Amino acid sequence: MPKVIGVKFKKNPKTYFFAPGEFEYKEGCGVLVETARGLEYGMVTMLPSEVEEKHVVQPLKPVIRLASDEDRALAQRMEARAQDAVKIAAEAVEKSGLDMRLSDAEYTFDGSKLILYFTADNRVDFRDLVRDLASIFKARIELRQIGSRDECKIKGGLGPCGRACCCSAHLADFEDATIKMAKTQGLSLNPQKISGLCGRLMCCLAYENDYYAEVNKRMPKLGAEVETPGGLKGTVAGVHQLKETVNVKIIEKDSWRFETFPLAELKFKGKTAGGCCKEGGCKDGGCSKGAEDLEKEAE
Repeated sequence: MPKVIGVKFKKNPKTYFFAPGEFEYKEGCGVLVETARGLEYGMVTMLPSEVEEKHVVQPLKPVIRLASDEDRALAQRMEARAQDAVKIAAEAVEKSGLDMRLSDAEYTFDGSKLILYFTADNRVDFRDLVRDLASIFKARIELRQIGSRDECKIKGGLGPCGRACCCSAHLADFEDATIKMAKTQGLSLNPQKISGLCGRLMCCLAYENDYYAEVNKRMPKLGAEVETPGGLKGTVAGVHQLKETVNVKIIEKDSWRFETFPLAELKFKGKTAGGCCKEGGCKDGGCSKGAEDLEKEAE
């Protein structure tokens, strides 16, 4: 297995692999690495380790050297220059009359190229704008059109849950989220309640979906009849997939009440206590049979 070192770059939570060479590293130290854009400054987030070949993009580019104090100071100056460049470039865009919105700017490590990120509803002919910007900044200009999700990843912010947006905090790659995932997780199908700051379906719907899908295989359906630990029977009024509990409506004579029980303590059609089929061979409270097989048995 190839030996690699993990490096992260500004405003990007994804870790990239590079050939470590013979340097001695500490987690969080700065390094200069060779990328497709040239020399770049990054931070070490994973010390030299062996990883599977399938996780490495070949050819594996090398670490050029450990960053010096001068390199770190230069990286900070480039970042400050980039923030100023956003304001100046935004004024040039406004004068050009182009229907585009600047999101961010980034200088390469040596300052020879300025990369400007923008969003637009349609394709934009920015050739004249590039020439104007090149004369202003005295550097090569690259304009990159990005989508709303990429813009959210760059700018960050707080999601509806109150935490930092997953895309800017820890999510390495975007995954496709669907309305079906929201239904699986028992969420409201109101687009405003399941959409992130970017206006698209929240990223967490995708990477949390496997857990909910697995728990649902062991959960009774709403309205299903269940037997409680005391022997009383009731109907399912609600489920809590994270806590793995079931809210049961119990009717006794002329009165009724709601009680919440752990899933493992209930019995219901097609399954025994613990929410499992009768065949055995299950581990950790999970069932070895699929949900479809159990539904057929219930019929």
